[in-house]
Amino acid sequence: MHKPTFFALIIGTEILNRRRSDKHFDFLSQALLKKGYKLSGSFVIEDDPALIIQTIRFIRSQPNPILFSFGGIGSTPDDHTRLCAAKALRDGALLRHPEADAIITARIDTAAYPHARQMAMLPQGARLLENPVNKMPAFFLDERYFFMPGFPEMSHPMVDAILSEHFPEALPLYRYTLTALCREGELIGVMEQMPPSVEFSSLPKLMTDGWQTTISVASHDQEEAKHAFSLYTKVLEEKEVYYSLNDSN
Repeated sequence: MHKPTFFALIIGTEILNRRRSDKHFDFLSQALLKKGYKLSGSFVIEDDPALIIQTIRFIRSQPNPILFSFGGIGSTPDDHTRLCAAKALRDGALLRHPEADAIITARIDTAAYPHARQMAMLPQGARLLENPVNKMPAFFLDERYFFMPGFPEMSHPMVDAILSEHFPEALPLYRYTLTALCREGELIGVMEQMPPSVEFSSLPKLMTDGWQTTISVASHDQEEAKHAFSLYTKVLEEKEVYYSLNDSN
């Protein structure tokens, strides 16, 4: 399998209008880091069908995308994600999923019955994700598009299960970091030598006694990471710039 490109889609007007705080980004980014991966993008959008469809289609257009979507799969009128997923990834139709329907009808009371059964209307080819809290299932498509509830207590265990099943082996990531007493401009020449396979960042900070720049490089190839890091230390030593090594993380 080619290297996956991970995305988070966090759907909820209540997050954007500050009625609720997002708890998905930090959790997902940390869960991926434990596996040696990182997010390539995270989108927080309102409950707008056109915007949801466009965002899913954009993510689908990226190299080997893996989507973790949170929110909008319930049975209320503002839950658009199931239909939007069908329009973005299928022919636009929702079909009653027999297994999901059986789970839902077995667990709801008669007052909620007509509306709750709408949650069993899923895109063609959908497979179910087990909900550890109330058993109302979430779903995924094509082994790469995962649609979960907006409730962290439900969706976060689902994320752990997805990573365990679909990405069972942790991918080692080797990171080296230093902080140098200089402007980042003095290291741009080295930055331009970084290959695409090396993740690097430069974080300048103006202190009371002058500039500091923290450089971090990382790669899944340890020798490549070491070599990239050595390019920075070599230049700093040639310029007689003081630097200190940071703990790798």
